[in-house]
Amino acid sequence: MDIRASIAAVKAKIPPQVTLVAVSKTQPKPALQAALDEGLRVFGENRVQEAYEHWEDLKDAYPDLRLHLIGSLQTNKAAEAVALFDVIETVDREKLVDALAGEMDKQDRSLPCFIQVNTGREEQKSGVMPDMLDSLFRYAIDKGLDITGLMCIPPVDQDPVPHFKMLKDMAQKLGLKQVSMGMSADYEAAIAQGATHVRVGSALFGERALG
Repeated sequence: MDIRASIAAVKAKIPPQVTLVAVSKTQPKPALQAALDEGLRVFGENRVQEAYEHWEDLKDAYPDLRLHLIGSLQTNKAAEAVALFDVIETVDREKLVDALAGEMDKQDRSLPCFIQVNTGREEQKSGVMPDMLDSLFRYAIDKGLDITGLMCIPPVDQDPVPHFKMLKDMAQKLGLKQVSMGMSADYEAAIAQGATHVRVGSALFGERALG
């Protein structure tokens, strides 16, 4: 796959006010370097350990690099996540709020955070249930987290647009300006519904390796 051409094709469909988060999980180092060479600087990773393997050596070489954690986070990984990442997109429960707030205080870092909302109410999926969002938002703010937006991953077997509309509406009601929604198959629809961040992997890099 010609990563350079793929990046150009995706960029052409994304307006300048929308942040392209290149999903780099499970990608080999040459693919990441190709993306960096094409000017991409915002990357999303699912796992803390893999993110370290990908980026620890590159962060010094690219000081404008910004890493988003887009996978579920265990509380025992909070210290490592706060040390490496620049944005946490998957805040979804009070225990994680506590862990992140404590680590940010300890490390003297204040990271922008998104609350992940389980818009499809899927039991197997991370994210706070919609009817518990207001409570978790207030809890996170009280603990000092900088909640700047909401994030969702719609069910794969449903039209994503109603989920995008729901997330945008919830963000507006909370006074939040940022919404992270849309992936390779539906990022254009997400942009049409007001996404400020889209998380694109396979459309940039091709189908990723298993991992």
